[in-house]
Formats: sequence, structure tokens, C-alpha cells
Amino acid sequence: MKIYLNGKFVDKEEAKISVFDHGLLYGDGVFEGIRAYDGVVFMLKEHIDRLYDSAKAICLDIPLTKEEMIEVVLNTLRVNGLKDAYIRLVITRGEGDLGLDPRKCKNPNIICIAVPMDPLLGEDGIRVITASVRRLPVDVLPPAVKSLNYLNSILAKLQANYANVDEAFLLDENGFIVEGTGDNIFVVKNNILKTPPVYYSVLKGITRDVVIKLAKEEGIEVREEPLTLYDLYTADEVFITGTAAEIVPVFEIDGRKINNGKIGEITKRLKEKFKEVRKKWGIKI
Repeated sequence: MKIYLNGKFVDKEEAKISVFDHGLLYGDGVFEGIRAYDGVVFMLKEHIDRLYDSAKAICLDIPLTKEEMIEVVLNTLRVNGLKDAYIRLVITRGEGDLGLDPRKCKNPNIICIAVPMDPLLGEDGIRVITASVRRLPVDVLPPAVKSLNYLNSILAKLQANYANVDEAFLLDENGFIVEGTGDNIFVVKNNILKTPPVYYSVLKGITRDVVIKLAKEEGIEVREEPLTLYDLYTADEVFITGTAAEIVPVFEIDGRKINNGKIGEITKRLKEKFKEVRKKWGIKI
């Protein structure tokens, strides 16, 4: 395996950065998770746009143009001979000192990793709990920023692990459902597809946007509106979306069975449509 690190491809064992890097010390940096399917990097431009927006939001200057960053991703796949892969693109603040001041970090580190990886949570359906951990509010850390600080999600994931389930859903400070630990949430009720709006503590997921577009093309009514636990417990179907997870049906939430533990018709249709477009909507390696 070859890792892209600051303009060079190095062996996995040699892909090293300083222990004084503020990405390590403070979670100061941004990232994107991207997938390639059969030689096409899915929604690559959209992922790169979001990466640069995240960096701009935290005043992190990326020393490459968007076009150059696209080539970094494509070349990482080429060097490793991969046509199907999960790609992790990371920009750290760079090496500084043990203080917080980002001005001490002169040179960001750019890292690109590509590995074969199946859907993160499988495809058969998952069990979920509601975490007691609340999603950070927008005035604390905007959810649109995909920063290296994922401790909020990790604390919720720990609760899922202790409960021996696959995933945990987080509420906001007002008790509305917002996200999973690393995925967006959709429910189906009376043939209407609903998902929390992004102006809450919700990441504007790339796969989320694709699913909304596909649903509208299929003539499915889509609503972006606040959802409560009641909406999830009484839903006809529930599924999650994310680059790593793709589209995964939810069969149980806090012990409540969803659709008798079977994949719903709308979820099934959208999964099939997603598999059709994921090899078309993107940039060829």
C-alpha cells in the first residue's frame, strides 16, 4: 500500500507526521471520506468542494487547488491499482507547538489513503439505540465542518458497542433526531420520505443529497423536517446513508421493530437506484 503524503507516495510504514501536528494534538484539521466504484470516483467534485468549505470555515489554507487535489485522489488510486476503494483525504493544520495558536503551524499536512472496503455496517440491516450523548449544537461546532474532532460521535458509538447494537442515533439539545455517529437518517411514513433538515446539527451528506435526488426522480415525495423519536419508532421504514455505510436499512430502534425486521420497498428501490448511478456520477480514474 502506498500513501500520499505531502506530494510523495510512501509505504504505509513510512507514512509519518510529527507528534506536534495539531491534527493529532487538538483534532485541528478536516477530512473527507470518498468511494470509488469500478473505476469511477463517486461524487468526487462534491467531496472536494465540501473539503475546501470545511477548511475555509476553520481558516485552514490548503496549499493545493481543487483541481490538484482531485489529481491527488486519482493518482492514489492509480498507484495502488485500485478501481473499487474507500478513500480518506485528510488535511491537518500541521506541525506547531504544544500551544493552541494555529499561527504556529506553517505547513498543513496532506494525506490520502485508499483501501478496499465493504460497506461499513454491512447491507443486511442494523439495530440502533438512542445515545444519551447529545449532538453538539451549531453554535458550538457547525456540523457542516468535517473536522478531525469526532469525539462527540465516538462517545455515542461507545454506547452502541456497550449495548451490543450496530449504531447509535443522536438527538440535539431540543430532543430532535439529527444524525447517527457518522451517517444521515431517513424515515418513510405513508410513502413520504423524511429526513432532518441540515440547518439543525446535521451534516449535509453527499450520499444524503444523492438519495434525495433519486427519490424525487422516482416520484417519491421528500420532506426535510424536524423528526422526533416518535417519528422513528412509528415509521414504516428507516434507513441511514453515508459514504462509508452507503444505504443501510434499520430494523430495530431502542427495541422497537421497524417493518418487522425487513427491508422496506422504498428503501429497496433507492438502494437499487443508488447502485445504478454510483458508477456514473463521478470522475473516472
